Amino acid sequence: MRASITPEKKLHTGQSVWMRMSGQRVPARRLTASIKADVVVVGAGVSGAFMAEALTRRFGNVVVLDRREPASGATSASTAMLQFEIDEPLTALADKIGARQANAAWRRSYRATQALQALVRAEGLRCGLQERSSLYLAGNEMGARALKDEAAARRRIGLPGAFIDANRLKAEFGIARTGAILSDGSAIANPVQLAAGLLRLAAKRGARICSPVNVNDVMAAPYGVVLSTDGCFIEARHAVFCTGYEALKGLPTKGTKITSSWAIASRPGIAYPGWLNRTLVWEASTPYLYLRTTPDGRIVAGGEDEDIDLPSYRARSLQRKARRIAAKLKRLHPDFAFTPAYAWSGAFGESDDGLPIIDAVPGKPNCYAVMGFGGNGTIYSKIAAEIVPTLISGRPDKDAGLYRFR
Repeated sequence: MRASITPEKKLHTGQSVWMRMSGQRVPARRLTASIKADVVVVGAGVSGAFMAEALTRRFGNVVVLDRREPASGATSASTAMLQFEIDEPLTALADKIGARQANAAWRRSYRATQALQALVRAEGLRCGLQERSSLYLAGNEMGARALKDEAAARRRIGLPGAFIDANRLKAEFGIARTGAILSDGSAIANPVQLAAGLLRLAAKRGARICSPVNVNDVMAAPYGVVLSTDGCFIEARHAVFCTGYEALKGLPTKGTKITSSWAIASRPGIAYPGWLNRTLVWEASTPYLYLRTTPDGRIVAGGEDEDIDLPSYRARSLQRKARRIAAKLKRLHPDFAFTPAYAWSGAFGESDDGLPIIDAVPGKPNCYAVMGFGGNGTIYSKIAAEIVPTLISGRPDKDAGLYRFR
């Protein structure tokens, strides 16, 4: 087995709905000689793509490395529900980390969600971005009373979200639950097209994207960082490890875990209620069900998460999990019933507080780690792309403390 600074995992199995769509090409090259850079980004998934785009606004010499083709790891297994709502409800997060910190985390997530949409539109990135409302249904974790309190807590800090009761929920959405929170400000996208578009934008500004490249060692000192690969070296002032669920070896893991998740998608053009094209749906349950549509008229749904990180188990369970997700959809609303045309599974990262890791690497000067744990991974990637370049430039970010190693 070749040496590597991160474990090599099979991050997904099955057939993702995104992988055969157009708009995925990225101008990657092989690394054939040692090079220098201002900043090197390890990882060319959605986290690395946001990071590369942000860094090329500030630095003239950015290099992106990945052992795979760009955007072909965990990003290709994402369902890309771009929500400001954190997996950990605001009221629950306040109990865990305090109200001030929880409020700051939720506000930052909301701002990042809006900034992500603004960036995609300003740069003309073609990734199926569409605005959505979010419908958060009562479930086995939060009932109507808890959702009322949650909606009130959000309103107090200036975030959108209104509680709707069972009668309105049934009348407007045809869903029989005790209540829900309906909020504006979310979106959907094709995650592979989004990552590829950001990488192409970074390359247009001069970033060098090198793939496949295996990084087998990192030497960090106060004056800079040297990465060794199979035959070449990259000398940089700073390194950012956006390696997702293949975390840099030796990092603290307190409060985090890698689990498994499953997803399905319909064929295009199936029948479903028109409101679903304006609304993301998820539930306050464990495990929770979630669903969205795509611009070409598919339903994409997922869930059935389990606390196990074993590729063989994900593969063995794929058809069983696909049937369970499909059955849950039908029970939720009869018009959501369909036979899956695509089914896939992937590794998924979670943290005790639902927040990511965006922090300096302990013991390695000038190195930073980004791990977008939780269901808001794409939004957390955008937050990381705001925080890390600021820290590299020697300026503080008032929210950086929210995302440190626990």
